[in-house]
Amino acid sequence: MICVGIDVAKDKHDCFIMSSEGIVLADVFTVSNDRSGFETLLKKIRSCSKPKDKIKVGLEATGHYSCNIQRFLLDNGLATYVINPLQTNLYRKSLSLRKTKTDRVDARTIAALLLSDVDLKSYTETAYHNEELKSLTRYRFEKVRERAKLKVAVTRLLNILFPELERLVSTVHSTAVYAMLEEMPGSLQIAECNLTHLKTILHKASAGRFGREKALEIREAARQSIGAAMPVKSMELQHTVRLIREFNAEIKEAEEQIDKIMEEISSPITSIPGIGNRMGAMILAEIGDYSNFGSPDKILAYSGMSPSTYQSGQFTSGHSHMEKRGSHYLRYALFNAAKAVCLFNSQFKVYLEKKLSEGKHYYVAISHVVKKLVRLIYALEKTQQKYQVA
Repeated sequence: MICVGIDVAKDKHDCFIMSSEGIVLADVFTVSNDRSGFETLLKKIRSCSKPKDKIKVGLEATGHYSCNIQRFLLDNGLATYVINPLQTNLYRKSLSLRKTKTDRVDARTIAALLLSDVDLKSYTETAYHNEELKSLTRYRFEKVRERAKLKVAVTRLLNILFPELERLVSTVHSTAVYAMLEEMPGSLQIAECNLTHLKTILHKASAGRFGREKALEIREAARQSIGAAMPVKSMELQHTVRLIREFNAEIKEAEEQIDKIMEEISSPITSIPGIGNRMGAMILAEIGDYSNFGSPDKILAYSGMSPSTYQSGQFTSGHSHMEKRGSHYLRYALFNAAKAVCLFNSQFKVYLEKKLSEGKHYYVAISHVVKKLVRLIYALEKTQQKYQVA
C-alpha cells in the first residue's frame, strides 16, 4: 500500500509519500495549486507505486481550498480520504511531545494517519455530487440569517421613525408595509401623502387585503405619531427594505433549485410529516453518503449531538453535555426538524411529552427526539422506503 499525505493551502500543497512498511518513498515536496502542479503530483505518485499497489491519498477538510485537487484525484481513480483537521491535530500531538506544527509536518502526519487503524472512509462520487446540494442549502441558510438581521434593523428604525405602525398591522415585515416604507420611510412622509396614492400602494401590494380604511388609519396615526423626523434614518430604512427584497428574491431562487434537486433525488426523508424540502435537503446534504456511517449513532456524533463522556476512577459524570463538534449546519437542521416533526407526528409528540413528564428540560427532551428521528431517517435512507404511520 502507498499512502500519500497532502497538506492543502491556498497557493501550494505540501505532499509526502510512504509505503505501508513505513519506508519514505518521497520526502515532503511542494506542488503549485494549478494544472501543472497537479500533473506533477500524479507523476510522482505513479513513479513511487507499482500497478498492483493500492494507493490511498489523504487530505484535510479545508473548505473550498481542497475542492479542485480533490476532484483531480477522484477523476484519476485515486482513493481519496478527507480527514477532519481536529483528528490530524490530535494524532500529531500523540506522536510527539514537542509543540511543532508546520505544513511539512502535517503532510507526514496525514500519511501516517492513513497507515493507522483509524476507521477512515474514502470520498465517494455520491459525496462529491452531493456538494452541489450542500453549497445550495448552506447558501440559503446564510441568506436567511442575514435577512433576519435586516428585519431586526427595520423594526429598530420603525421604533424611531413611526413606532405606532407596529400596532396597526399584523407584522411590519409584510409586502404591503415594505412597499409603503420604500416610498415613504417615516411618519412625516406618510402623513403628507395623498390618501388615494397611499391606498393604491397598500391595496396593490397586499393583493386587495388593505383598502381605503386601512390607508386612512395609517395616515391618521402618522399625523399623530411621536416618530422623529430624521432624514438619515429614513434613508437607512429605505436601503434596508430594498436589501430585504433582494434577499427574498435570492432565497426564492435558491429554494427553487433545492426543490428541483430534491425532486430528482426523490428521498424518503420528505415523507416524514414535518420535514419538507428545505430542511430535508439540508439534512441530506450535510450527511452526504450514508454508507460512510455504520449506525445512526455515528450520524449523531458527526452532528455533535451525542453526549460527552467523562469517567475517572470511581467517578462517572451524570451530567454530560452535548459535544457540539462536527457540522453545526446538520445540528441546526436536525434540531429544528425534530421540533417540526413533534407538531405534525403524533408518535413523536407523545415521545416528547413522555420525556418532558420525566422532568427533562425542553431542549434535553428535543435532543432525545433527535436521536429517535435520526434512527428513523437512517432506516428510511438505507431501505429507500417511505415513512408510514403505524
